[in-house]
Amino acid sequence: MGNTVTCCVSPDASPKLGRARGGGGAAPGPDRWADAYQAAAAGGGGSGSAEAESGDSDAGGGPHLQHISDREFPDDLALESNPSDHPRASTIFLSKSQTDVREKRKSNHINHVSPGQLTKKYSSCSTIFIDDSTVSQPNLRSTIKCVTLAIFYHIKNRDSDRSLDIFDEKSHPLTREEVPDDYYKHDPDHKHIYRFVRTLFSAAQLTAECAIVTLVYLERLLTYAEIDICPSNWKRIVLGAILLASKVWDDQAVWNVDYCQILKDITVEDMNEMERHFLELLQFNINVPASVYAKYYFDLRSLADDNNLSFLLEPLSKERAQKLEAISRLCEDKYKDLSKAAMRRSFSADNLVGIRRSNAILS
Repeated sequence: MGNTVTCCVSPDASPKLGRARGGGGAAPGPDRWADAYQAAAAGGGGSGSAEAESGDSDAGGGPHLQHISDREFPDDLALESNPSDHPRASTIFLSKSQTDVREKRKSNHINHVSPGQLTKKYSSCSTIFIDDSTVSQPNLRSTIKCVTLAIFYHIKNRDSDRSLDIFDEKSHPLTREEVPDDYYKHDPDHKHIYRFVRTLFSAAQLTAECAIVTLVYLERLLTYAEIDICPSNWKRIVLGAILLASKVWDDQAVWNVDYCQILKDITVEDMNEMERHFLELLQFNINVPASVYAKYYFDLRSLADDNNLSFLLEPLSKERAQKLEAISRLCEDKYKDLSKAAMRRSFSADNLVGIRRSNAILS
């Protein structure tokens, strides 16, 4: 919404006019346009030389304005730079984790390391194993484990240590304990990140869906603000993402003062300032489409599978099978009703063949 330039912008404001149709120099200013129009008026309609001089006029003598499609970002660039906005773009955490996964598999192959006892259960003809996590109702414990593992790979495989002062734990500590001087050198392990996030979710009674939205906001912040999550800022970035996700997702959101009860040494003013900066860096884009949410959910499941974080599997019981069948039948009936309603509103040319008409009676 804020990145698209409209067609109503003046020629002087366009960044592309300086290189349009042979114009290798700077974009024409107001004085140059005025001189061109005066020359055209003085020539009595013979404005060929004036147009040739301006270099940015169309056939009618006016300034050349680009089409709006030329001013927007290409789809490939948008998909590559904003994975939290577009469902077809690859999530950052999954790409960062693949390096470690490939190295682990290669090391096991070279050293002939046995995978050990297989703990994953597989379905057979007589028994079907399913877990209690779905895209609409994820398992809380498993989802938090996957989200914190994604944050761990973000920190471990970061490109650099770009950060902002508002997220620096030395400048804005979360506890009264003195932050060591080498706090930025030691990467936190997965268990440390999991305990931090698990404590916040348990105390605030947040849902698993909120954890997925937290990861979406985190990657959107890293992309928009062009920063990295590192040992010096990961706690405050994760806290800001959780704070924002809980307010957007949950109907009864947790207030900032409530987080001050969880983290005893942080002030409400600090929470408000961090939330304000977080929103500004996101360009107030807090929308999470359903397709993006589903992409992050299934990529988290892929991450869990690559790192042997198995979801709790249980044999499919008769009661649960009946429940799943009833839900499927309900969705199927709803889809049929929507299809019939759409057919009643309009018919396409292909459906006109099947429509029977009454015979005309000629007297």
